[in-house]
Amino acid sequence: MRPRNSFFYLILSLSLSFSCQTSDSAFPLNKDALVITNVNIIDVETGDINQGHVVVDSAKIQTILSVETAIDSAAGTVIDGTNRYLLPGLAEMHAHVPSLPWNDPRMEETLFLYLSNGVTTIRGMLGHPHHLELREKINTQEALGPRFYTSSPSISGGTIPDVQTAREKVRACKEDGYDFLKIHPGLKMDVFDEVVKTADEVGIEIAGHVSTMVGIRHALESKYSTIDHVDAYLEGLVPEEENVDPNANGFFGFYFTDLADVSLIPELVKMTKDNEVWIVPTQSLFDRWVSPKDPKLIAQEEEMKYMSPEIINNWVQTKSNFISDPQYDSAKFARFNDIRFQLIKALHEDGHGLLLGSDAPQVFNVPGFSIHHELQGIINAGLTPLEAIQTGTLNIGLFYQEQFGQIKEGFDADLILLENNPLENIDNLRNPLGVMTRGQWLDREMIDNRLKEIADTHSSN
Repeated sequence: MRPRNSFFYLILSLSLSFSCQTSDSAFPLNKDALVITNVNIIDVETGDINQGHVVVDSAKIQTILSVETAIDSAAGTVIDGTNRYLLPGLAEMHAHVPSLPWNDPRMEETLFLYLSNGVTTIRGMLGHPHHLELREKINTQEALGPRFYTSSPSISGGTIPDVQTAREKVRACKEDGYDFLKIHPGLKMDVFDEVVKTADEVGIEIAGHVSTMVGIRHALESKYSTIDHVDAYLEGLVPEEENVDPNANGFFGFYFTDLADVSLIPELVKMTKDNEVWIVPTQSLFDRWVSPKDPKLIAQEEEMKYMSPEIINNWVQTKSNFISDPQYDSAKFARFNDIRFQLIKALHEDGHGLLLGSDAPQVFNVPGFSIHHELQGIINAGLTPLEAIQTGTLNIGLFYQEQFGQIKEGFDADLILLENNPLENIDNLRNPLGVMTRGQWLDREMIDNRLKEIADTHSSN
């Protein structure tokens, strides 16, 4: 299984530190190389900004040159980055893609929506056999899309009813080649424990939800790689003497809001850190779905034109049903959300760390566009813009222990070119001037043209 310490990443970071090369002669570009010149390079580890030329070749950041270095532009491609900002590509760690063949137009559309917003890595959270082929096609660049990690099909009470099935299913998912197991609700304790035991034996990680029959403390001790949605944490704040029925918790503990004891937060955060469990907050899921905002107004937002009218109508109805429930009121949501903010901030400051993820496409979360809502959501919880960006860049490289998530020599060329500094205003991440996914450059004109095609497709339906 993936090593659970940061020593490797620390050594890698030290060995690949920012370098400025100078030369009396012009730096030659290979014909397939690309250089972004005179650009402000954001160091997502420190927040420092250094000017330089970033040379990309063979899908890697080949070198970073000082601005004094002349570039021989006879070959290759030169992009002027003067007064612009360069950031590593972002990750969406709770993404969904269709259960369709890799070359289906609807699959291509979804992948492009992520890329158009600078999302160059996604973690698919409901796996399907088609996704194994999709991952291969993206890796070989036969398909245009973000780097793709795929979960298994759902591991839930409905799909894994007993211990024997748990053993068989986990081994099959490993043999099939899925990257990790997606845990959904409904698992009985003995079945869950067998899933964990077998997963450890065969070397595959678990991530996702926490069953009410398992509970947050046992889940943390079972060493999930990630717990998503901050699932089961609010329930874990309910004192035992309240003697609640755990299945009466409502949407991620919403019905237990007024029973939660926030003084228990440090205990859960310490358990999270001790067991090295990452958290994917998906705060935008709650801001968009559970908040009292008028669904008909959200449905009029500009990004909704990239989804079909049927999906938008379904989202309006789903949210309307939720906020019209007799047990729902806006004051309770404010208290519920405040507890979530306290948990997110504490898990960032004193836990093992946060990973960026919005749960797209979920209610009013359009793929790619929803990552901006997620960034703002965790900033509202108390993170700085730099810290929010780190959850989708620096922390992702650390989580996977791979060479991406920073702008360093030898790292994968996943880049976002921006007009203005996102450390000053997170909204500056919207509408990038260009996006690079492992060396493939998508300029603004290409992005706009493709987005228009997608919008036109849905407007004609």
